[in-house]
Amino acid sequence: MSARPSMESVETTAEPNGQVDGASGQHVASVGPAVAPGDSIDPDTYRQAMATHAAGVVVVTAPSDRGPVGLTVTSFTSVSLRPPLVSFYVGARASAWPGIRDAGTFAVNVLGANQHEVATRFATSGVDRFAPPVSWHRSLEEIPLLDGAIAHILCHHHNVLAVGDHWLVVGRVTGAVSVEAGEPLLYQRGGYARLHPIIET
Repeated sequence: MSARPSMESVETTAEPNGQVDGASGQHVASVGPAVAPGDSIDPDTYRQAMATHAAGVVVVTAPSDRGPVGLTVTSFTSVSLRPPLVSFYVGARASAWPGIRDAGTFAVNVLGANQHEVATRFATSGVDRFAPPVSWHRSLEEIPLLDGAIAHILCHHHNVLAVGDHWLVVGRVTGAVSVEAGEPLLYQRGGYARLHPIIET
């Protein structure tokens, strides 16, 4: 898992040196050596720190001339309400990237807590990711949608920007359907997890 780019990119990705928080007086544990602004950081230290961050798991899917394409992503986030924009990062060498890049539309499938096998499949190279037992259908715009997802967010490409060894993809949301009681799938420290609310709402 990269710096929260897609799982297909860097499988696992990655803070602060020991110090006392001036506001709370609590000690902040060390994870690695102090790094001055502008200095580089050891890749393993970076991945270790980033792995502590729990993220929701989605699969981005799109139609292509060679059939549907998709990949697992943990960098998905909302960007703007007006206009409605979302974004995600994808590794420049990800096998599904050319198809997603060239498609005018794509879908974000927010996976449910019981869909970890789907997440793993769409993060695996060299397999037909849409083959059974994966169940899916097409939207009216011919975008592949994964059955069982707790939300489908339909998008048109809005902007694409090269950032480091990844591409930042911004989509303009054209439609969305969600399951109110759906429980999301999470990813942290190289494994999948479920959401356990601290306070019931």
